[in-house]
Amino acid sequence: MTFSKKLCGVAGAAGLSLFAALPAWAQDAAAPAATVDKGDTAWMMISTILVLAMILPGLALFYGGLVRTKNMLSVMTQIGAAACLAMLIWVIYGYSMAFGPDYTSGLSNFISTFDKAFLKGITPASQAATFTAGVEIPEYVFVCFQMTFAAITVALVLGSVVERIKFSAVMVFAAVWLTIVYFPIAHMVWAASGYFFKLGALDFAGGTVVHINAGVSALVACIILGKRIGFPKEPMAPHSLTLTGVGTGLLWVGWFGFNAGSALEANGSAALAMINTFVATASAGLFWMLAEKLNGHKGSALGFCSGIIAGLVAVTPAAGNSGPFGAIILGAIASIICFYAVTVLKPKLGYDDSLDAFGIHGVGGMIGAIGTAIVYSPAFGGPGAEDYVIFDKLLIQLYAVGVTIVWAAIGTVIAMFIAKAVTGLRVSQEVELEGLDLGEHGERAYNM
Repeated sequence: MTFSKKLCGVAGAAGLSLFAALPAWAQDAAAPAATVDKGDTAWMMISTILVLAMILPGLALFYGGLVRTKNMLSVMTQIGAAACLAMLIWVIYGYSMAFGPDYTSGLSNFISTFDKAFLKGITPASQAATFTAGVEIPEYVFVCFQMTFAAITVALVLGSVVERIKFSAVMVFAAVWLTIVYFPIAHMVWAASGYFFKLGALDFAGGTVVHINAGVSALVACIILGKRIGFPKEPMAPHSLTLTGVGTGLLWVGWFGFNAGSALEANGSAALAMINTFVATASAGLFWMLAEKLNGHKGSALGFCSGIIAGLVAVTPAAGNSGPFGAIILGAIASIICFYAVTVLKPKLGYDDSLDAFGIHGVGGMIGAIGTAIVYSPAFGGPGAEDYVIFDKLLIQLYAVGVTIVWAAIGTVIAMFIAKAVTGLRVSQEVELEGLDLGEHGERAYNM
């Protein structure tokens, strides 16, 4: 998703200077005023609500079903509250940091100014550009769409630290992490003045911004927080794969807003993202179960759900940058690699990533971002030009992935230690053994 609002704003500023020099009759003939397209606006409003459904109830049920009974409500509460906090911070200053007016210095490579803090200057008449000249959507819709991306990204990070982190620590961490990690990376990738954007990095809907960002942060966070009591010796099986399955379905449905909505219009690009979100995901779900079978296990419901998410993650940066054939390949490869990251790499290194946020989102995001450089080629049915050179784009994608990893890791260390200094970070041993539902919230998920 290479959001064009800032790009069109820069191009528009240059165009207006030339436009103003024309006589009035020539202006009227040469450049009709941009208009809000009601069809595109309706599609973007629907896409925004679909992404919200990914968070609540989708991610909340997916993650909640994977933890033990005593922690179900705490997980759902952490996800919901962190998402709500992200929405408020986005309106206060996050949108301005990511998509506000540019600095005149090199700082514009990394963040925007705070001139649109509290959405200053935005009205119902304000417009945001799409990828088609003269076709725009209300800026409030663009603000809302991007807001849901910020909300789900910080919620994804929590998958590695559930069952032992304080609720207060979640809130402090979320506020700091969004500010120093998410907003700058979103600007770098999707704003026209952003560092990665100017390099030509491909990220249609958030491979770097959302998944690598969240996955790497999740790994760093769980290492700093430490392992759950009893891990890995005691069994910590999911308490309800039924709820996880329901959450998986809601995530897949909502992901069409995530990916197809990133076209910013109801057009062929959105249709391409839609078909790719179907087939890459289907491929990944089946190939994870195949990997289980080839490694001496039964094809499992948990494996199927994990494969579905791995496919969705991998196709995100490639959704509008690949043909369906390339998407199928990308989904299959990402699913297999994520399977080994979860079943081999994680036990070997011994970190306690509770719900495999790094193994699926981090690793899957890396495979997707790097693989996008390949599937973009017309040889794989991608939209690249006939003279497209895979190697050149591959270097750019590798560089963007590497910088994102380093930025997310350093920012997460800072955010976690600030949260630790303010809240203590981790619940007491008594609360962890009793369960965070009662210990942190005074409630039970199930009263039986």
